[in-house]
Amino acid sequence: MDELKASGKPFDISKRQVMEAWEKVRANKGAPGVDAVSIAEFEKDLQGNLYKIWNRMSSGCYFPPPVRLVEIPKAQGGVRSLGVPTVGDRVAQTVVALVLEQKVEPIFHSDSYGYRPGRGAIDAVGTCRARCWKYDWVIDLDIKAFFDSVPWNLMLRAVGSVCDLPWVLLYVKRWLSAPLQEA
Repeated sequence: MDELKASGKPFDISKRQVMEAWEKVRANKGAPGVDAVSIAEFEKDLQGNLYKIWNRMSSGCYFPPPVRLVEIPKAQGGVRSLGVPTVGDRVAQTVVALVLEQKVEPIFHSDSYGYRPGRGAIDAVGTCRARCWKYDWVIDLDIKAFFDSVPWNLMLRAVGSVCDLPWVLLYVKRWLSAPLQEA
């Protein structure tokens, strides 16, 4: 097990964490980023690609590549901008997400369903259906373009309030300022 730890590296990120992140990214599939490398292409040199991510992250020298900007038409008109990171960057992001998930999952409200393991929209609808028999009122909220407008310093403070690992804050800050590349 010791060979999986980052001996001599400033940040304690294990190779096992990177492999677990890769498995999640592969399962989610997804499109290539700006480098045009698909999941299948990434997998051709899986060991080398994952080692590179682990080595850079545990050394503190991982910098995210640009994010490919894709505009998706909305049914009501207009477009929704979607950022597509490279496969390798999604692996790195998932390493951080898995660490953060362990920290924040215990403090989430039980009625929180978005982006949580084992929970989704169907669960939220089920809870709403059950409560319709108890209450005769509903509150529906949608914060339009929240992540487009939330100040980054507040995002970093929120992450820092639940996670004291310096590398997590370092990489979240770098991802927030990663450049977008249009087609």
